[in-house]
Amino acid sequence: MNPVLIAILLLLCSNVFMTFAWYAHLKELNSQPWFVAALVSWGIALLEYLFQVPANRIGYTVLSVGELKIIQEVITLGVFVPFSLFYLREPLKLDYLWAGLCLVGAVYFMFRGKFA
Repeated sequence: MNPVLIAILLLLCSNVFMTFAWYAHLKELNSQPWFVAALVSWGIALLEYLFQVPANRIGYTVLSVGELKIIQEVITLGVFVPFSLFYLREPLKLDYLWAGLCLVGAVYFMFRGKFA
């Protein structure tokens, strides 16, 4: 299997756990002390790292660190927007579109040498 595809799939899994670790406590543990939320989030973040570390190691065999970072940011926004809309029930904002367009530009500039 292609290392880029493996890295993307692992980063996708990592970002799902990362998003839950960072934001789910706002909904689920909002009545608990912050340190309880921090401990639960750290537990979830461990799962994130079990996907993120191999993703970056595999991806780094064929991609630069900058390319990996841009891929991760695109995936992060792709996971965060549905999470905020459907899980946290945040309103849809036009700013998500603008942020996405900025990331399209970042992808273009990071990868333009590979396609030339």
